[in-house]
Amino acid sequence: MNKYRPHILVLPEDDADRELANGFVLELNSRNIQVLPPVGGWKKVLDDFDKKCVSGMRNYPLRRIVLLMDFDDRINRLSEIESQIPDDLKERVYVLGVLSEPEKLRSDINKSFEEIGEALANDCFNNTNKLWGHDLLKHNKANLERICLLKDEWFGETDE
Repeated sequence: MNKYRPHILVLPEDDADRELANGFVLELNSRNIQVLPPVGGWKKVLDDFDKKCVSGMRNYPLRRIVLLMDFDDRINRLSEIESQIPDDLKERVYVLGVLSEPEKLRSDINKSFEEIGEALANDCFNNTNKLWGHDLLKHNKANLERICLLKDEWFGETDE
């Protein structure tokens, strides 16, 4: 991935979120999205973002980041997290996740995490809301609409 061209980093909370992200990326076959290692908790996502990602985002203005975490049935978690994102980066940070936890979503729809990620990518790419409309995902609507606008970046030029 060329950090001087549009690209997206995904910072997952845990391994389940990482698998969701990997399914999304595999379905799109994009080399402009990089899934980072899971950090082990939603608060650690915020800590890692603050300590390891903020300066990089300021150095690379074409970088976007997805903070992928479980909301643990706390709908106010989104506003809590968004309030901690620096104002100059808010337009390039996307907070997404399952309202409870990915395991609940997996059992509700009876698919693997990667298959769920693939279905979510298809929804974005095809401007549909089949899976994103699920009760455990519909709270992502505002950030989802913003991130689906990045389709050109997913398939933009890459360095071989």
